[in-house]
Amino acid sequence: MAEAAGIPYRTTGSTLLHPVSALLGIPLDQVNFVACQLFALLAAFWFRLYLSPSHASSSVRHAFATIFGVYFAIFCFGWYSIHIFVLVVTCYGILNTASILNVHRYSFITAMGYLTLCHISRIYIFHYGILTTDFSGPLMIVTQKITTLAFQVHDGIGRKAEELTTEQSQLAIKIKPSLLEYLSYQLNFMSVIAGPYSNYKDYIAFIEGRHVQMKLLEVSWKQRGHDKIPDPSPVGAVLRKLCITLVSLLLFLTFTKSFPVTHIVDNQFINKSSFLSRLGLLYVVMQASKPKYYFAWTLGKVDVMAVTFMATSFKVYIENWNIQTTAWLKRVCYDRAPWYPTALTFLLSALWHGVYPGYYFTFITGILMTLAARAIRNNFRHFFISSKPLKLSYDVATWLVTQLAVCYTVAPFVLLAVEPTIKLYK
Repeated sequence: MAEAAGIPYRTTGSTLLHPVSALLGIPLDQVNFVACQLFALLAAFWFRLYLSPSHASSSVRHAFATIFGVYFAIFCFGWYSIHIFVLVVTCYGILNTASILNVHRYSFITAMGYLTLCHISRIYIFHYGILTTDFSGPLMIVTQKITTLAFQVHDGIGRKAEELTTEQSQLAIKIKPSLLEYLSYQLNFMSVIAGPYSNYKDYIAFIEGRHVQMKLLEVSWKQRGHDKIPDPSPVGAVLRKLCITLVSLLLFLTFTKSFPVTHIVDNQFINKSSFLSRLGLLYVVMQASKPKYYFAWTLGKVDVMAVTFMATSFKVYIENWNIQTTAWLKRVCYDRAPWYPTALTFLLSALWHGVYPGYYFTFITGILMTLAARAIRNNFRHFFISSKPLKLSYDVATWLVTQLAVCYTVAPFVLLAVEPTIKLYK
Protein backbone atom coordinates (compact mmCIF):
# COMPACT_ATOMS: atom_id res chain seq x y z
CA MET A 1 0.00 0.00 0.00
CA ALA A 2 2.92 2.34 -0.52
CA GLU A 3 1.34 5.14 -2.51
CA ALA A 4 2.17 8.71 -3.26
CA ALA A 5 0.72 11.13 -0.81
CA GLY A 6 -1.60 12.67 -3.38
CA ILE A 7 -3.09 9.45 -4.67
CA PRO A 8 -5.85 9.03 -2.06
CA TYR A 9 -7.30 12.36 -3.30
CA ARG A 10 -7.62 11.07 -6.86
CA THR A 11 -11.15 9.82 -6.68
CA THR A 12 -14.39 10.90 -8.27
CA GLY A 13 -16.19 10.17 -4.99
CA SER A 14 -16.28 12.16 -1.77
CA THR A 15 -13.03 13.32 -0.16
CA LEU A 16 -14.66 13.78 3.25
CA LEU A 17 -12.86 10.76 4.67
CA HIS A 18 -9.42 11.61 3.31
CA PRO A 19 -7.95 12.06 6.84
CA VAL A 20 -9.00 8.48 7.62
CA SER A 21 -7.48 7.29 4.35
CA ALA A 22 -4.19 9.09 5.09
CA LEU A 23 -4.09 7.79 8.66
CA LEU A 24 -4.64 4.15 7.67
CA GLY A 25 -2.66 4.27 4.43
CA ILE A 26 -5.63 2.85 2.53
CA PRO A 27 -6.85 4.36 -0.78
CA LEU A 28 -9.73 6.76 -0.29
CA ASP A 29 -12.03 4.87 -2.66
CA GLN A 30 -11.74 1.78 -0.46
CA VAL A 31 -12.40 3.81 2.69
CA ASN A 32 -15.51 5.30 1.08
CA PHE A 33 -16.74 1.84 0.10
CA VAL A 34 -16.37 0.42 3.61
CA ALA A 35 -17.88 3.54 5.19
CA CYS A 36 -20.95 3.32 2.96
CA GLN A 37 -21.42 -0.37 3.70
CA LEU A 38 -21.16 0.18 7.46
CA PHE A 39 -23.44 3.20 7.35
CA ALA A 40 -25.92 1.18 5.29
CA LEU A 41 -25.91 -1.40 8.07
CA LEU A 42 -26.74 1.27 10.66
CA ALA A 43 -29.36 2.77 8.38
CA ALA A 44 -30.92 -0.66 7.97
CA PHE A 45 -31.40 -0.92 11.75
CA TRP A 46 -33.02 2.53 11.82
CA PHE A 47 -35.12 1.56 8.79
CA ARG A 48 -36.34 -1.55 10.59
CA LEU A 49 -37.12 0.20 13.87
CA TYR A 50 -38.64 3.51 12.76
CA LEU A 51 -39.81 2.90 9.19
CA SER A 52 -41.18 -0.61 9.64
CA PRO A 53 -44.37 -1.46 7.71
CA SER A 54 -46.38 -0.81 10.87
CA HIS A 55 -44.96 2.74 11.21
CA ALA A 56 -44.63 3.90 7.60
CA SER A 57 -46.35 3.36 4.27
CA SER A 58 -44.73 1.44 1.44
CA SER A 59 -44.25 4.70 -0.49
CA VAL A 60 -42.27 6.23 2.38
CA ARG A 61 -40.12 3.12 2.69
CA HIS A 62 -39.50 3.08 -1.07
CA ALA A 63 -38.57 6.77 -1.09
CA PHE A 64 -36.20 6.47 1.89
CA ALA A 65 -34.45 3.42 0.41
CA THR A 66 -34.06 5.16 -2.96
CA ILE A 67 -32.80 8.52 -1.64
CA PHE A 68 -30.18 6.91 0.60
CA GLY A 69 -29.13 4.55 -2.21
CA VAL A 70 -28.61 7.45 -4.62
CA TYR A 71 -26.62 9.32 -1.97
CA PHE A 72 -24.36 6.32 -1.30
CA ALA A 73 -23.71 5.91 -5.03
CA ILE A 74 -22.75 9.58 -5.40
CA PHE A 75 -20.63 9.47 -2.23
CA CYS A 76 -18.63 6.49 -3.52
CA PHE A 77 -18.44 7.21 -7.25
CA GLY A 78 -19.16 10.91 -7.75
CA TRP A 79 -20.05 11.80 -11.31
CA TYR A 80 -19.36 8.21 -12.42
CA SER A 81 -22.61 7.25 -10.69
CA ILE A 82 -24.45 8.89 -13.59
CA HIS A 83 -23.79 5.69 -15.55
CA ILE A 84 -25.88 3.76 -13.03
CA PHE A 85 -28.71 6.29 -13.10
CA VAL A 86 -28.77 6.57 -16.91
CA LEU A 87 -29.00 2.81 -17.33
CA VAL A 88 -31.77 2.47 -14.74
CA VAL A 89 -33.90 5.28 -16.22
CA THR A 90 -33.34 4.09 -19.80
CA CYS A 91 -34.43 0.57 -19.01
CA TYR A 92 -37.50 1.82 -17.14
CA GLY A 93 -38.48 3.55 -20.37
CA ILE A 94 -37.96 0.29 -22.27
CA LEU A 95 -40.05 -1.61 -19.71
CA ASN A 96 -43.00 0.74 -20.28
CA THR A 97 -42.76 1.32 -24.03
CA ALA A 98 -41.50 -1.91 -25.59
CA SER A 99 -43.90 -4.67 -26.58
CA ILE A 100 -44.36 -7.29 -23.90
CA LEU A 101 -43.17 -9.96 -26.34
CA ASN A 102 -39.79 -8.27 -26.72
CA VAL A 103 -39.32 -6.25 -23.53
CA HIS A 104 -36.93 -8.82 -22.05
CA ARG A 105 -34.79 -8.87 -25.19
CA TYR A 106 -34.51 -5.09 -25.47
CA SER A 107 -33.78 -4.74 -21.75
CA PHE A 108 -31.14 -7.48 -21.84
CA ILE A 109 -29.37 -6.06 -24.90
CA THR A 110 -29.44 -2.51 -23.53
CA ALA A 111 -28.22 -3.40 -20.04
CA MET A 112 -25.51 -5.83 -21.13
CA GLY A 113 -24.47 -3.55 -24.00
CA TYR A 114 -24.10 -0.51 -21.75
CA LEU A 115 -22.24 -2.53 -19.12
CA THR A 116 -19.84 -3.88 -21.74
CA LEU A 117 -19.19 -0.41 -23.16
CA CYS A 118 -18.38 0.83 -19.66
CA HIS A 119 -16.03 -2.11 -19.10
CA ILE A 120 -14.25 -1.33 -22.39
CA SER A 121 -14.01 2.42 -21.80
CA ARG A 122 -12.63 2.06 -18.27
CA ILE A 123 -9.96 -0.48 -19.17
CA TYR A 124 -8.91 0.10 -22.78
CA ILE A 125 -9.78 3.74 -23.45
CA PHE A 126 -9.17 5.59 -20.19
CA HIS A 127 -6.68 3.04 -18.78
CA TYR A 128 -7.92 3.88 -15.28
CA GLY A 129 -6.64 7.46 -15.80
CA ILE A 130 -8.98 8.59 -13.03
CA LEU A 131 -8.33 6.57 -9.90
CA THR A 132 -11.72 5.73 -8.47
CA THR A 133 -13.69 2.94 -6.92
CA ASP A 134 -14.68 0.52 -9.64
CA PHE A 135 -18.14 1.81 -10.58
CA SER A 136 -18.71 -1.23 -12.79
CA GLY A 137 -19.51 -3.27 -9.65
CA PRO A 138 -22.81 -1.48 -8.91
CA LEU A 139 -23.49 -1.38 -12.64
CA MET A 140 -23.16 -5.16 -12.74
CA ILE A 141 -25.66 -5.52 -9.87
CA VAL A 142 -28.11 -3.14 -11.56
CA THR A 143 -27.76 -5.12 -14.80
CA GLN A 144 -28.79 -8.27 -12.95
CA LYS A 145 -31.85 -6.54 -11.53
CA ILE A 146 -32.87 -4.92 -14.81
CA THR A 147 -32.67 -8.11 -16.82
CA THR A 148 -34.28 -10.28 -14.14
CA LEU A 149 -37.21 -7.89 -13.78
CA ALA A 150 -37.71 -7.66 -17.54
CA PHE A 151 -37.76 -11.45 -17.95
CA GLN A 152 -40.16 -11.86 -15.02
CA VAL A 153 -42.52 -9.18 -16.41
CA HIS A 154 -42.41 -10.99 -19.74
CA ASP A 155 -43.21 -14.27 -17.96
CA GLY A 156 -46.11 -12.76 -16.04
CA ILE A 157 -47.77 -10.79 -18.83
CA GLY A 158 -46.47 -12.14 -22.12
CA ARG A 159 -46.46 -15.93 -21.62
CA LYS A 160 -49.03 -18.56 -20.79
CA ALA A 161 -48.88 -20.27 -17.39
CA GLU A 162 -48.30 -23.70 -18.93
CA GLU A 163 -45.18 -22.40 -20.70
CA LEU A 164 -43.45 -21.53 -17.44
CA THR A 165 -41.38 -23.65 -15.11
CA THR A 166 -42.45 -23.84 -11.47
CA GLU A 167 -39.88 -21.23 -10.44
CA GLN A 168 -40.73 -18.92 -13.34
CA SER A 169 -44.40 -19.14 -12.40
CA GLN A 170 -43.64 -18.24 -8.76
CA LEU A 171 -41.49 -15.24 -9.71
CA ALA A 172 -43.59 -13.98 -12.64
CA ILE A 173 -44.73 -10.34 -12.36
CA LYS A 174 -48.23 -9.59 -13.62
CA ILE A 175 -48.29 -5.83 -12.96
CA LYS A 176 -45.47 -3.53 -14.08
CA PRO A 177 -43.86 -1.57 -11.23
CA SER A 178 -44.42 2.15 -10.75
CA LEU A 179 -41.47 4.51 -11.18
CA LEU A 180 -40.95 4.73 -7.40
CA GLU A 181 -41.08 0.94 -6.98
CA TYR A 182 -38.69 0.48 -9.88
CA LEU A 183 -36.15 3.02 -8.61
CA SER A 184 -36.36 1.60 -5.09
CA TYR A 185 -35.74 -1.93 -6.34
CA GLN A 186 -32.78 -0.87 -8.48
CA LEU A 187 -31.13 1.74 -6.24
CA ASN A 188 -32.03 0.92 -2.63
CA PHE A 189 -29.25 1.61 -0.13
CA MET A 190 -29.17 -2.01 1.06
CA SER A 191 -27.74 -3.35 -2.21
CA VAL A 192 -26.72 -0.50 -4.52
CA ILE A 193 -23.00 -0.62 -3.66
CA ALA A 194 -22.18 -4.34 -3.49
CA GLY A 195 -25.44 -6.23 -3.86
CA PRO A 196 -26.69 -8.82 -3.55
CA TYR A 197 -29.35 -8.74 -6.23
CA SER A 198 -32.78 -10.04 -5.26
CA ASN A 199 -35.99 -10.88 -7.08
CA TYR A 200 -38.49 -8.06 -7.46
CA LYS A 201 -41.27 -9.98 -5.72
CA ASP A 202 -39.06 -10.67 -2.70
CA TYR A 203 -38.04 -7.01 -2.48
CA ILE A 204 -41.63 -5.75 -2.66
CA ALA A 205 -42.67 -8.28 -0.01
CA PHE A 206 -39.88 -6.91 2.21
CA ILE A 207 -40.99 -3.31 1.72
CA GLU A 208 -44.61 -4.22 2.43
CA GLY A 209 -43.71 -6.35 5.46
CA ARG A 210 -44.78 -9.68 3.97
CA HIS A 211 -41.34 -11.25 3.58
CA VAL A 212 -41.21 -13.03 6.95
CA GLN A 213 -44.67 -14.52 6.44
CA MET A 214 -43.74 -15.66 2.93
CA LYS A 215 -40.65 -17.47 4.14
CA LEU A 216 -42.34 -19.01 7.18
CA LEU A 217 -45.16 -20.35 5.04
CA GLU A 218 -42.53 -22.18 3.02
CA VAL A 219 -41.37 -24.04 6.15
CA SER A 220 -44.85 -24.66 7.64
CA TRP A 221 -44.26 -22.49 10.72
CA LYS A 222 -47.58 -23.49 12.35
CA GLN A 223 -46.45 -27.10 12.45
CA ARG A 224 -43.40 -26.00 14.46
CA GLY A 225 -45.49 -24.84 17.43
CA HIS A 226 -45.89 -21.12 16.65
CA ASP A 227 -49.32 -19.62 17.44
CA LYS A 228 -48.50 -16.39 15.64
CA ILE A 229 -45.97 -15.25 13.10
CA PRO A 230 -42.67 -14.74 14.97
CA ASP A 231 -40.59 -11.62 14.39
CA PRO A 232 -37.03 -12.91 14.12
CA SER A 233 -34.28 -10.65 15.43
CA PRO A 234 -31.49 -9.80 12.98
CA VAL A 235 -28.93 -9.12 15.73
CA GLY A 236 -27.37 -12.58 15.76
CA ALA A 237 -27.03 -12.74 11.99
CA VAL A 238 -25.58 -9.22 11.82
CA LEU A 239 -22.99 -9.92 14.54
CA ARG A 240 -21.97 -13.13 12.78
CA LYS A 241 -21.55 -11.26 9.49
CA LEU A 242 -19.51 -8.53 11.15
CA CYS A 243 -17.20 -11.12 12.69
CA ILE A 244 -16.69 -12.77 9.30
CA THR A 245 -16.08 -9.34 7.78
CA LEU A 246 -13.45 -8.50 10.38
CA VAL A 247 -11.67 -11.83 9.90
CA SER A 248 -11.76 -11.34 6.12
CA LEU A 249 -10.28 -7.87 6.46
CA LEU A 250 -7.47 -9.15 8.69
CA LEU A 251 -6.75 -11.96 6.25
CA PHE A 252 -6.68 -9.49 3.38
CA LEU A 253 -4.22 -7.22 5.18
CA THR A 254 -1.93 -10.13 6.14
CA PHE A 255 -2.42 -13.36 4.19
CA THR A 256 -3.37 -11.75 0.86
CA LYS A 257 -0.55 -9.21 1.02
CA SER A 258 1.97 -11.96 1.78
CA PHE A 259 1.00 -14.04 -1.27
CA PRO A 260 0.34 -11.73 -4.22
CA VAL A 261 -0.78 -13.39 -7.42
CA THR A 262 2.41 -12.33 -9.18
CA HIS A 263 4.29 -15.02 -7.21
CA ILE A 264 2.88 -17.82 -9.37
CA VAL A 265 4.30 -16.32 -12.59
CA ASP A 266 7.62 -15.12 -11.18
CA ASN A 267 10.35 -16.33 -13.54
CA GLN A 268 12.83 -17.19 -10.79
CA PHE A 269 10.24 -19.24 -8.89
CA ILE A 270 9.07 -21.06 -12.03
CA ASN A 271 12.61 -21.96 -13.10
CA LYS A 272 13.79 -23.21 -9.70
CA SER A 273 10.69 -24.92 -8.30
CA SER A 274 9.33 -28.38 -8.87
CA PHE A 275 5.88 -29.04 -10.33
CA LEU A 276 4.43 -29.91 -6.91
CA SER A 277 5.87 -26.73 -5.39
CA ARG A 278 4.30 -24.63 -8.13
CA LEU A 279 1.01 -26.46 -7.67
CA GLY A 280 1.12 -25.91 -3.92
CA LEU A 281 1.83 -22.20 -4.28
CA LEU A 282 -0.94 -21.89 -6.83
CA TYR A 283 -3.38 -23.28 -4.28
CA VAL A 284 -2.14 -20.95 -1.52
CA VAL A 285 -2.22 -17.85 -3.74
CA MET A 286 -5.74 -18.63 -4.94
CA GLN A 287 -6.93 -18.99 -1.34
CA ALA A 288 -5.18 -15.72 -0.49
CA SER A 289 -7.08 -13.93 -3.27
CA LYS A 290 -10.48 -14.72 -1.72
CA PRO A 291 -10.69 -12.59 1.48
CA LYS A 292 -11.43 -9.36 -0.41
CA TYR A 293 -14.47 -11.05 -1.99
CA TYR A 294 -15.55 -12.47 1.37
CA PHE A 295 -15.25 -8.99 2.88
CA ALA A 296 -17.42 -7.27 0.28
CA TRP A 297 -19.98 -10.05 -0.07
CA THR A 298 -20.38 -10.63 3.66
CA LEU A 299 -21.16 -6.96 4.16
CA GLY A 300 -23.65 -7.41 1.34
CA LYS A 301 -25.03 -10.62 2.89
CA VAL A 302 -23.47 -13.42 0.77
CA ASP A 303 -21.81 -16.30 2.66
CA VAL A 304 -19.60 -18.63 0.62
CA MET A 305 -16.54 -19.72 2.58
CA ALA A 306 -17.68 -22.97 4.14
CA VAL A 307 -19.50 -24.38 1.15
CA THR A 308 -16.80 -23.66 -1.43
CA PHE A 309 -14.04 -25.03 0.80
CA MET A 310 -15.95 -28.30 1.31
CA ALA A 311 -17.11 -28.65 -2.30
CA THR A 312 -16.45 -32.08 -3.80
CA SER A 313 -17.47 -31.20 -7.35
CA PHE A 314 -16.80 -28.35 -9.76
CA LYS A 315 -20.56 -27.78 -10.12
CA VAL A 316 -21.12 -27.40 -6.35
CA TYR A 317 -18.18 -25.00 -6.11
CA ILE A 318 -19.31 -22.59 -8.83
CA GLU A 319 -22.95 -22.74 -7.67
CA ASN A 320 -21.92 -21.60 -4.19
CA TRP A 321 -19.11 -19.20 -4.98
CA ASN A 322 -21.45 -16.31 -5.82
CA ILE A 323 -24.91 -17.71 -5.12
CA GLN A 324 -27.03 -14.79 -6.29
CA THR A 325 -25.08 -14.36 -9.53
CA THR A 326 -25.39 -18.09 -10.21
CA ALA A 327 -29.15 -17.80 -9.65
CA TRP A 328 -29.29 -14.84 -12.05
CA LEU A 329 -27.38 -16.73 -14.75
CA LYS A 330 -29.71 -19.69 -14.33
CA ARG A 331 -32.87 -17.58 -14.55
CA VAL A 332 -31.96 -15.41 -17.51
CA CYS A 333 -29.78 -17.80 -19.51
CA TYR A 334 -29.47 -21.46 -18.51
CA ASP A 335 -33.21 -22.12 -18.11
CA ARG A 336 -34.05 -20.25 -21.31
CA ALA A 337 -31.23 -21.13 -23.72
CA PRO A 338 -32.57 -23.18 -26.65
CA TRP A 339 -29.24 -24.96 -27.09
CA TYR A 340 -25.84 -25.36 -25.37
CA PRO A 341 -27.08 -23.86 -22.06
CA THR A 342 -23.84 -24.60 -20.18
CA ALA A 343 -21.59 -22.92 -22.75
CA LEU A 344 -23.88 -19.91 -23.20
CA THR A 345 -24.16 -19.43 -19.44
CA PHE A 346 -20.38 -19.42 -18.96
CA LEU A 347 -19.94 -16.98 -21.86
CA LEU A 348 -22.60 -14.65 -20.42
CA SER A 349 -20.84 -14.81 -17.07
CA ALA A 350 -17.55 -13.83 -18.72
CA LEU A 351 -19.16 -10.91 -20.58
CA TRP A 352 -20.91 -9.73 -17.40
CA HIS A 353 -17.67 -9.76 -15.41
CA GLY A 354 -15.81 -7.64 -17.97
CA VAL A 355 -13.50 -7.65 -20.95
CA TYR A 356 -10.18 -8.73 -19.43
CA PRO A 357 -8.80 -11.69 -21.43
CA GLY A 358 -8.27 -13.64 -18.21
CA TYR A 359 -12.01 -13.78 -17.62
CA TYR A 360 -12.52 -15.58 -20.93
CA PHE A 361 -9.69 -18.02 -20.24
CA THR A 362 -11.40 -18.84 -16.94
CA PHE A 363 -14.95 -19.24 -18.18
CA ILE A 364 -14.09 -21.12 -21.36
CA THR A 365 -11.97 -23.49 -19.27
CA GLY A 366 -14.92 -23.66 -16.87
CA ILE A 367 -17.12 -25.04 -19.64
CA LEU A 368 -14.71 -27.91 -20.24
CA MET A 369 -14.24 -28.55 -16.51
CA THR A 370 -17.99 -28.65 -15.90
CA LEU A 371 -18.64 -31.06 -18.76
CA ALA A 372 -15.73 -33.28 -17.74
CA ALA A 373 -16.79 -33.32 -14.07
CA ARG A 374 -20.37 -34.17 -15.06
CA ALA A 375 -19.21 -37.05 -17.28
CA ILE A 376 -16.93 -38.49 -14.58
CA ARG A 377 -19.62 -38.25 -11.91
CA ASN A 378 -22.26 -39.88 -14.10
CA ASN A 379 -19.98 -42.72 -15.20
CA PHE A 380 -17.95 -43.53 -12.09
CA ARG A 381 -19.63 -42.32 -8.91
CA HIS A 382 -22.00 -45.29 -8.66
CA PHE A 383 -19.00 -47.60 -8.24
CA PHE A 384 -18.09 -45.91 -4.94
CA ILE A 385 -21.40 -45.65 -3.06
CA SER A 386 -21.76 -49.30 -2.06
CA SER A 387 -19.87 -48.84 1.23
CA LYS A 388 -18.86 -45.99 3.53
CA PRO A 389 -15.08 -46.46 3.10
CA LEU A 390 -15.43 -46.34 -0.68
CA LYS A 391 -17.71 -43.33 -0.49
CA LEU A 392 -15.26 -41.56 1.83
CA SER A 393 -12.33 -42.26 -0.47
CA TYR A 394 -14.37 -40.95 -3.43
CA ASP A 395 -15.29 -37.78 -1.53
CA VAL A 396 -11.68 -37.13 -0.48
CA ALA A 397 -10.38 -37.68 -4.00
CA THR A 398 -13.04 -35.50 -5.62
CA TRP A 399 -12.50 -32.77 -3.02
CA LEU A 400 -8.78 -32.67 -3.80
CA VAL A 401 -9.32 -32.72 -7.56
CA THR A 402 -12.03 -30.05 -7.32
CA GLN A 403 -9.85 -27.67 -5.30
CA LEU A 404 -6.94 -28.02 -7.73
CA ALA A 405 -9.19 -27.80 -10.79
CA VAL A 406 -10.74 -24.60 -9.45
CA CYS A 407 -7.32 -23.09 -8.80
CA TYR A 408 -6.19 -23.97 -12.33
CA THR A 409 -9.38 -22.56 -13.83
CA VAL A 410 -9.66 -19.38 -11.76
CA ALA A 411 -5.99 -18.28 -11.92
CA PRO A 412 -6.46 -16.35 -15.21
CA PHE A 413 -9.44 -14.55 -13.63
CA VAL A 414 -7.03 -13.11 -11.05
CA LEU A 415 -4.10 -12.61 -13.43
CA LEU A 416 -6.36 -10.79 -15.94
CA ALA A 417 -3.85 -10.48 -18.81
CA VAL A 418 -2.87 -12.92 -21.57
CA GLU A 419 0.91 -13.04 -21.04
CA PRO A 420 0.95 -14.16 -17.37
CA THR A 421 -1.87 -16.61 -18.08
CA ILE A 422 0.10 -18.29 -20.87
CA LYS A 423 3.21 -18.33 -18.65
CA LEU A 424 1.21 -20.05 -15.90
CA TYR A 425 -0.25 -22.68 -18.21
CA LYS A 426 3.15 -23.48 -19.72
